[in-house]
Amino acid sequence: MDVRFPTSALKAAAEAAAAAARPERVTAGAAGLAKAVGAGTAVGGIEQGGFSTVLSGALKEISAAQVTATDQQRSFEAGVEGVTLESTMMAMQKAQLGFQTAVTVRNRLVSAYTDIMNMQV
Repeated sequence: MDVRFPTSALKAAAEAAAAAARPERVTAGAAGLAKAVGAGTAVGGIEQGGFSTVLSGALKEISAAQVTATDQQRSFEAGVEGVTLESTMMAMQKAQLGFQTAVTVRNRLVSAYTDIMNMQV
């Protein structure tokens, strides 16, 4: 089971956001975020969509992890054979870490937007 920790995803998101400010380096920054969130081979699509594509993919992956955790929890409660408490707890923790990462990234993006909007020109 592949578990990604928030710090690596946040670092990759920050690198991608910094790369977005430099158009010649968007592909490299987006590839770093894609690697952190597990998009892997979708790097070719990132070149076309940019940061929004990577962010959308990460949110879809987080949503899928939450659905998987909910399904495993219901299966465990129903007593389905082969579903263990350990695998259920791991799925729930993976979903929780993904959600916490998404909330932290959102908060940092809102903070950056607020800072930019408050700058005097």
